[in-house]
Amino acid sequence: MRVRVKICGITRVEDALNAVAQGADAIGLVFYGPSPRHVSISKAIEIVNQVPAFVSVVGLFVNAEASFINEVISKVRLDILQFHGDETPEECAGFLRPFIKAIRVKPDTNLVQCAHEFSAAKALLLDTYTEGVAGGTGHVFDWNLIPKVLTKPVILAGGLTADNVAQAIRQVSPYAVDVSGGVERSKGIKDAVKMTAFMQQVYSH
Repeated sequence: MRVRVKICGITRVEDALNAVAQGADAIGLVFYGPSPRHVSISKAIEIVNQVPAFVSVVGLFVNAEASFINEVISKVRLDILQFHGDETPEECAGFLRPFIKAIRVKPDTNLVQCAHEFSAAKALLLDTYTEGVAGGTGHVFDWNLIPKVLTKPVILAGGLTADNVAQAIRQVSPYAVDVSGGVERSKGIKDAVKMTAFMQQVYSH
């Protein structure tokens, strides 16, 4: 089975269309104000209106108020919610949408326990832990910290680029990979050449 690809932090229609043209299975929209890849609801609607069938739209939230998440869901066609903060399993499951739970991995992180706690999640997204930063750090974590067997599909994130994604796929065998900064020209602005190179490395495995 081929590895799925999510390109996250999309802020422009042209970047979304480029991602889709290169074969991305999903695009990610960041609804988190402090992020340099944050999008407004109106911009998100503009982007989503251009996304064709069979490409999933993922909405990323970090410790957001339920009222804000519900407002976004009511206005933007989101297929999956991604929770990147300290949300409880109950909070994640409260929106009648499939969800992904992001885990920022540290040496003492018990991923088996995380998979058990978030048993309702469609996948665990494993990202790099950096103090005070919710994600999108551009740094790789130690993939050896990932157990060989987890009860949830693994989406591997954190510092992936065209230079290391093939090795990541060989070592981790994830269900999917998630890239943001690794295919950017500047924060929030994707680079079509980098996206092409990244997808070529994924498809070669």
